[in-house]
Amino acid sequence: MKSKPEHRNILIGIVLLGLFILGMIGVIAATGWEETRLHLARVGWAQFGILLLLSLVNYLARGLRWRIYTQALKIPTGFLQDFRHYLGGFALTITPGRIGELIRLRWINRDTGTPLERTAPLVLVDRAADLVSVALVLALATALTAGGLAGAVPVVFIAIAVAIMATQPRLLVWAITRGWKTLGRFPKLFGGLRRAAKQLHVFAKAPIILPALLLGAVGWFAEGYAFYLLLGWLGADINMWMAVAIFLFAMLGGGATGMPGGLGGAEAALIGLLSLQGVPLEISLPATAIIRLTTLWFAILIGIGVFPFNERFVKRAP
Repeated sequence: MKSKPEHRNILIGIVLLGLFILGMIGVIAATGWEETRLHLARVGWAQFGILLLLSLVNYLARGLRWRIYTQALKIPTGFLQDFRHYLGGFALTITPGRIGELIRLRWINRDTGTPLERTAPLVLVDRAADLVSVALVLALATALTAGGLAGAVPVVFIAIAVAIMATQPRLLVWAITRGWKTLGRFPKLFGGLRRAAKQLHVFAKAPIILPALLLGAVGWFAEGYAFYLLLGWLGADINMWMAVAIFLFAMLGGGATGMPGGLGGAEAALIGLLSLQGVPLEISLPATAIIRLTTLWFAILIGIGVFPFNERFVKRAP
């Protein structure tokens, strides 16, 4: 049986999905439902399936990256076990700061007995790898897009800088130490963070960094490419690399707002950036709604489906 906080988080996710759908329907209706409906009619079940498949490429690529990281830490988990943990964590994506995804560490602890202090670097390096992967693909897309995307270059540099700090033990230990000296509180928390940061050196090796970044880049490009296909099906005339850049820039912007899953910020960025490219609202609104359903909410749905299996299997472990 799920604990009350986890059960509540999943219910909150379902409620947020309902509010998201109602909100998008309301906005579409206010801007002209008939024209939007005509564009939506171009996206059939086959196209919808392709979008989901491309999103699945992203989740599986990042799940394989998670497997690389668990093996680097010599955590005694199996291949399917790692994927079960990783995908199940998506159920709690909509928690503030995605802190709910830390449940993956609890599952590892209950499955293998590995202490949380030893597995804590997994979360940090996984987030950092996502930042670097998105930033690299965004940089490539911006470079290959005629005229570029205003504001993307500084975002790319900031994302890479943050990720570098998060994967360099000495820099991170220094930052944590400065934080402790500044606040002068929570000694156990800062002590645990320092110990976790010192373990990051195992990830700073080419045989781990290179395949991890490649998997992340392939995964995020797949979702950006899905956005490009969707825009084409809806009738928007937009370059592939521009579509990929807009999607990834919006994902970074949504994440920077601190809202669970980037809700609100990512949608506003997608609509705004598409408008700057001359894409009318009757196309940008349904495009935004569909791509968020087939990426963010599809991931949460997968997580909700895997979640109970994790809870059932880990209870059988010693």
